Amino acid sequence: MLRPLVEPVPSVWDEEADVVVVGCGFAGAVAAIRVRDAGGRVVLLEKAARPGGISVCSAGGLRIAKDADAALRYLIRTNGGTTPEPVLRALAEGMAALPQVAKVLAEGHGAHVGLRESPANYPFDGFDTFGFAYVDELDRFDYERDYPDVRGNPEGARLFGLLERNLAARGIVPRCRTPVETLIRDASGAVLGVRASGPQGDIRIAAKGGVILACGGFEGNEEMQRQYWPMQPVLNAAYRGNTGDGIRMAQEAGAGLWHMWHFHGSYGFRHSDPAYPFGIRTKRLPDWRPGEGPRGDVRLPWVLLDRFGRRFMNEYEPYLQDTGARPMARYAPEVQDFQALPAWLVSDEAGAALWPFGRPTWHEPGVGYEWSRDNARELANGILNRAESLEDLAAGIGAEPGVLAASIAAWNDACAAGQDALWSRPPSSMVPIQGPPFIYAPVWPIISNTQGGPVHDARQRVIHASGRPIPGLYAAGECGSAFGFLYMSGGNIAECFIGGGIAAADAMARAGRG
Repeated sequence: MLRPLVEPVPSVWDEEADVVVVGCGFAGAVAAIRVRDAGGRVVLLEKAARPGGISVCSAGGLRIAKDADAALRYLIRTNGGTTPEPVLRALAEGMAALPQVAKVLAEGHGAHVGLRESPANYPFDGFDTFGFAYVDELDRFDYERDYPDVRGNPEGARLFGLLERNLAARGIVPRCRTPVETLIRDASGAVLGVRASGPQGDIRIAAKGGVILACGGFEGNEEMQRQYWPMQPVLNAAYRGNTGDGIRMAQEAGAGLWHMWHFHGSYGFRHSDPAYPFGIRTKRLPDWRPGEGPRGDVRLPWVLLDRFGRRFMNEYEPYLQDTGARPMARYAPEVQDFQALPAWLVSDEAGAALWPFGRPTWHEPGVGYEWSRDNARELANGILNRAESLEDLAAGIGAEPGVLAASIAAWNDACAAGQDALWSRPPSSMVPIQGPPFIYAPVWPIISNTQGGPVHDARQRVIHASGRPIPGLYAAGECGSAFGFLYMSGGNIAECFIGGGIAAADAMARAGRG
């Protein structure tokens, strides 16, 4: 039976709260904690069997800033006019306050928060005001025991573990396996609550102050990706639960959307087993800053070739994790197909001996793959391939042998000269390809997380397509991230903490409890 397009307002609600929080990653957990600390009743709903979402796979570094004005200048420059200045100012001021926020969350939980100097990824005005806050220690924390279905970075899991302890200390229990199906609104469009589907059936929960959408982006929704992204396919790196639910619900309430094209991602491998659900990112090398270059001991033993057998990008951009997928978006009209989907990673045996080419991540029960140290397992199972000659390599890639041979020769000449005249790859990273035998594989865009979603203002209120706030509706974290052009490492984690806190405070004020 089809549901009505607009959920009717119940005459009697099943439950009432000051604030309903949808999703229990970093943003949702922080929002729930802030509501409870303000004396409010909060209901925290999570559709998965366990909280954590993509947050628990993260690198765990909270972006902080010494000076909010300097941070704002950097954020304005890197957002390319896609995010209003008041929103960026709230984010910058929040980054300046984050060290104290993290310290308060750590108190009484056997945690130590360490601060590190770490300027932002690009040398724009204000870049050197930034640093990181990490949960360096958490008593009785065991990554593999506490998060057996997760592989990402222990630091991200440790940070989420601290939030879980804060939730438990306040008596907040996330209601798992309880997806929110729709928002309930009155005739004026104001959000009154939600209808969720729990283990015992549908439940309608009133939210006096508002509903906070903290349920992530759409890295698990292929149809949304087809509509919003200029390249297909893009492989999900770690978590299938983020399917754009919050974006859909916000749109049903009339929300505008921003920078839906922007996702945080690089390139990597498709597993040879079609049942394996995730793409596998290449091993992450240290980020580097233009004008400085990477560490001198960092070597990248491959090049990427397009469908024609030609190099088409810098394989080691300054912040490859964010922008590495973008060169793969070019459509080649002369062949009516994408130029480099897939692209072809080419190395040799000496390169394959340097270090493992892939680094899998995941958050899903019953899923997992460990990449071998010497890449031998991947050669055996077909993720990587071996070619005994340039002719065999050309046949494997589908390129003209002469074009491919010229590309490899040009690369080796560039390595000998110590300069990549085509794509400006850092000289210290350049490694010649001296096979045969050659090691090669198709590679694809890999998404870590999305940045687009519902527009929100500096108070995290979701903004209607007409430009007005939708009463009672908030978005925080990845569900409508503020980062609209260039991302900053650790920035999404910071805005989860900042936006979750701001949304909770505003919703509590709306409930008359602020």
